[in-house]
Amino acid sequence: MSEKITNREPYQQAYYPPTPTAFTRFMRTCVIWQLIRFVVINLKMLKLLSNSHH
Repeated sequence: MSEKITNREPYQQAYYPPTPTAFTRFMRTCVIWQLIRFVVINLKMLKLLSNSHH
């Protein structure tokens, strides 16, 4: 059965998503941080693939 969602009345505080902090906005837009995360994720994928082909 579907549950009734509470606190979803328009224009109430609980209706709006939280706004990101200044640090969160910086981390999302920082190109250097995005490149570091890209490299880390790719290294994890390479490790996973190398382990699976043994």
